[in-house]
Amino acid sequence: MAPAVSAEVAAPDADTLAASVEAAVVGWRRDLHEHPELGNREHRTSALVAGHLRALGLDDVRTGIAHTGVTAVLRGGLPGPRLALRADMDALPVTERTGLPFASKATAQFRGETVGVMHACGHDAHTAILMGVAQALASVREQLPGEVLFIFQPAEEGPPEGEDGGALMMLKEGIFERFKPDAVMGLHVFSTLRAGELGYRAGPLMAASDRFRIVVKGRQTHGSRPWGGVDPIVAAADIIGSAQHIVSRQMDLSRQPVVVSFGAIKGGIRYNIIPDEVELIGTIRTFDEGMRQDVFKRLIDIATNVAAAHGATVDAQVPDQDGNPVTSNDPALSARMRPSLEAVAGAGKVIAMPLNMGAEDFSEYALRVPGFFFFVGATPVDRDPRTAPSNHSPEFFLDESALALGTRAMLRLSLDFLGQP
Repeated sequence: MAPAVSAEVAAPDADTLAASVEAAVVGWRRDLHEHPELGNREHRTSALVAGHLRALGLDDVRTGIAHTGVTAVLRGGLPGPRLALRADMDALPVTERTGLPFASKATAQFRGETVGVMHACGHDAHTAILMGVAQALASVREQLPGEVLFIFQPAEEGPPEGEDGGALMMLKEGIFERFKPDAVMGLHVFSTLRAGELGYRAGPLMAASDRFRIVVKGRQTHGSRPWGGVDPIVAAADIIGSAQHIVSRQMDLSRQPVVVSFGAIKGGIRYNIIPDEVELIGTIRTFDEGMRQDVFKRLIDIATNVAAAHGATVDAQVPDQDGNPVTSNDPALSARMRPSLEAVAGAGKVIAMPLNMGAEDFSEYALRVPGFFFFVGATPVDRDPRTAPSNHSPEFFLDESALALGTRAMLRLSLDFLGQP
């Protein structure tokens, strides 16, 4: 008898797996882009995701987590570590101006107003990519070491006022208690990188983010008799101007960067009526906890004292809810995963990112287990990323080659992490 011949089963290949789902990822992304949903309202999106994960035969498919979140577990056929992969699903209150054939025409209610809704940050791409990664890994589950938790998260941009949501709520509802991963990974398409480029940074990457709300309270009077009341509009304008000194004159920016930005002013209804009150809302971005708390105190002091100088009062909610911590990549995990990024994009296309004043509630996961978060270039190669419409712009444009690169990168990171001792 001839001797038995043993043949090793080839390890799954990220490029081959990514190619097998490329067309589906593009289709899902276009569908999601045309049908965006705001945070905690991602009902259609979560139904699409959950149906897909069930069709793949994944284990423990759960819905309704943190309102509309979805999780599922893929158990490989070989022993190995546990990995969590996260995508965010929510869109923004932005009216789209891209002219794409699948551009959003959706509207919704936001802060009492009818607004356009658009995937202006690229979460449609993140969701489609992770759906593709789930399908690709499920197709080789018998050869796959370890286990993977897929997290499809709502409300990354923040829940509606008066509601909880996002990563913190998913964690409070036990996703890491039911499945405690050894690491968590996520990605974000990004306008400041060209298509074909990947970006990452070990250690602190994205800022802590906090919202604030300041209500300036005056006394209504006729516009022709301003001395008959207390003008909260003038007081609010003075508060906004004085608050700029926090960053420009009071923070030691040689230590860490700080941002204080006002995003909306709302007050008054008629041209000749000075209103009772004006509402100011905005954001604070920091990397240092001491500086973060100092900004809170200084903004409250400025609002209170400037208002008092005008004869007005304030209700200063600084911050107005729990904010996002700094998003920080675990140094050891980052060093381990950099070769995987280089294998996908090429060493010259893996960019060491500077500190980014944007924020991400992926930070909540990375506080609990080692995390790795990276950027995928979204801007076409023939456009200057410095002038291209940014994430959150009504003209934000995703070069669809980013979908294939993001899928390949996430698959390569997953396979390398799961396959290494």
